[in-house]
Amino acid sequence: MPSVFFEIFECVHYNGAFCIFYFISISANFTIISFVFTITQVLKFKLSISLILIIRTVYWFRVFKHTAPRYSPMELIHILLTIILVFLGTKLIYWFSKRIKFIRRIEKMPGPQTWPLIGTSWYFLRHRQNLFKCIRALVQKYGPVYRTWTGGLAIVHLTRPEHVELVLNNSRNNKKSFGYTFLHDWLGLGLLTSSGEKWFSHRKMITPTFHFEILETFFNTFSRKSDILIDNLSQHSKQGDEFDITPYISKCALDIICETAMGIEVHAQGKSDSEYVRSVYEIAHLVVQRGIRPWLWPNFLFGLTEFGKRHQTCLNVLHGFSRRVIEERKRERVGRKKGEADADEDQWGKKRRVAFLDLLIDESEKSETPLTNEEIREEVDTFMFEGFDTTAMAISWSLFLLGSHPEYQDNVYAELESIFGDDYDRPITSRDCAQMKYLERVIKEALRLFPSVPSIGRMMEEDMQVGEYLIPTGAVVILHILDVHRCEDQFPQPAVFQPDNFLSENMQKRHVYSYIPFSAGPRNCIGQKFALLEEKCVLASVLRKFKVISQEKLEDLLLLNELTLKSASGVRVKLEPRT
Repeated sequence: MPSVFFEIFECVHYNGAFCIFYFISISANFTIISFVFTITQVLKFKLSISLILIIRTVYWFRVFKHTAPRYSPMELIHILLTIILVFLGTKLIYWFSKRIKFIRRIEKMPGPQTWPLIGTSWYFLRHRQNLFKCIRALVQKYGPVYRTWTGGLAIVHLTRPEHVELVLNNSRNNKKSFGYTFLHDWLGLGLLTSSGEKWFSHRKMITPTFHFEILETFFNTFSRKSDILIDNLSQHSKQGDEFDITPYISKCALDIICETAMGIEVHAQGKSDSEYVRSVYEIAHLVVQRGIRPWLWPNFLFGLTEFGKRHQTCLNVLHGFSRRVIEERKRERVGRKKGEADADEDQWGKKRRVAFLDLLIDESEKSETPLTNEEIREEVDTFMFEGFDTTAMAISWSLFLLGSHPEYQDNVYAELESIFGDDYDRPITSRDCAQMKYLERVIKEALRLFPSVPSIGRMMEEDMQVGEYLIPTGAVVILHILDVHRCEDQFPQPAVFQPDNFLSENMQKRHVYSYIPFSAGPRNCIGQKFALLEEKCVLASVLRKFKVISQEKLEDLLLLNELTLKSASGVRVKLEPRT
């Protein structure tokens, strides 16, 4: 008899609902009891507990089978329903208790007033015309840690380097937040959007493709595409008009990333009717529009709208293009293995340039678990996405800030003169880039003031203590990179453009996570060296030919929190020829 009580206590220890099964099993038909296993698995109880219950139930059935009463079909149905309701009720009570505990933890943090169902969305809807300033105002009012709610989704905002470090260095909390799901249709589960073992294995496989010796092979592409950019900008320098330079830089960056990623020229700077180029721009716009409209978040609703139909059209173009390129590359590799002489040449007989895609296929074939064509497509599209608009905005903001501070622009030009002398047309090499120390400080300071990606998100998969607050599992954490870059104790004049902030003696005084334009920790940007080299090449090409003048004041800019940090009026400058 004591063993029976011990067994009952053991079940109650795991889940009180199991106790009910023991007493029902004494008098219930064996058919009902056997149904227990199905119920426990549907409700996702531990398999071991389910098996214990079934074994003990069979035991009780055998003991009492001669004395157990017979039940009618309706009575059996009632017993079944009772069992199901008890389980569902137990699960519901358990969920509610966890949810209340979760809400209490979140509500200990300061933040805007919360309303039922909508959370704090009312605040952002009221300030939707100037969301950037709205977010900055919350930081000023509530401090470095505050919370908001989007419906039932709890969001914790962090703006201090020491807090950000805790999140980015935690390997258990490296899953990207909910907002990244809007990119899944386009990028699948590539390096940006995946997590866990898939992310780890792909990161390990892709890392060798960004070795500096490989990056050196891209300088020819950087120079040729920059030359086209200079030709396109020359018309504005002759007219002397003020214009938005961002579209020109953006198309140059797209040309570069397509050739370096896939080995394909899309002629974005020359063609305005390219279906692929149009689709790249449009899908980025559609992702932003979907993100700010919660009613478009469910896939089935989004697919019914005009936005969703345009989104699908863009996906067909982008995925179709990438898949064709991958299939062509793989056919060429088969040709090389068969010893075909022209396998390394394009249709015009020119030597093919090695692209990220070729390197990725190489690394994949070395792996014990090679990537499928679809996984290769996801990684190539991810590289395209991450290396296109982000780089374009970094270059555009650098030009704007140099145009606003002619003394620093003169310093950059003096450095370029010391490297190139009077040879204004010489292509830029990796050795030249290594000497551009001052220009590098300018780029870093531009990324401090205007990080291309102003915030990133993580989903908490375990509780984490941040300062005086405990962030619970299930919360979304937004790391505000722009605010981290403007902490007054790290940068004494946080809103002032000062390239000397990145002199080595000044950098040593700051927190290591006070500057994170490429994120940090295990999930930092794998292509940051590539981006810096491209930015140096394009900026040096422009500044060797033109003097940049910015008339718009920094404080007058209306900044937009989109996929990248942009200005509502664009990045407007004037260009004056240097020769």
